[in-house]
Amino acid sequence: MAKKKEEPVRKLVAENRKARYNYFIEETLEAGIMLQGSEVKSLRLGQSNIAESYAEAKDGEMFLVNAYIPEYNQASYLNHETRRPRKLLLRSREIEKLSQAIRRNGMTVVPLKLYFNDRGMAKLELGLAKGKNVVDKRETEKARDWQKQKARLMRARG
Repeated sequence: MAKKKEEPVRKLVAENRKARYNYFIEETLEAGIMLQGSEVKSLRLGQSNIAESYAEAKDGEMFLVNAYIPEYNQASYLNHETRRPRKLLLRSREIEKLSQAIRRNGMTVVPLKLYFNDRGMAKLELGLAKGKNVVDKRETEKARDWQKQKARLMRARG
């Protein structure tokens, strides 16, 4: 019998739950993130917020802007700024592809999840997204409500 492929272990630190509500996610990709030591310690405590953040291209590099990682209390004077821009580690082809999509198509790069992979490295799941308008958001809510109602009906029938 063939062995099942094991799912990689991920320790989820932060999730942008509103992103899929506010945007159509066209494509997702995984990026590394350059962090200072006190930032890693703070993330391991599970305290961060990526809800209002986004990624932007600058001089052939991608940066995560406005992500909140609180100060680590035990770091004393070696602490970090809480909302500083953090460099994202992507291949140059990926950076070029994302920056072209931002310039030409009016899309945005939104962080979806921040987690530690099985090797203990901090990773960020990015989504290439296009904004939804009010009508699209209502359609999303209707579909979600119908799925909940359908599940309740199926459970009631047995």
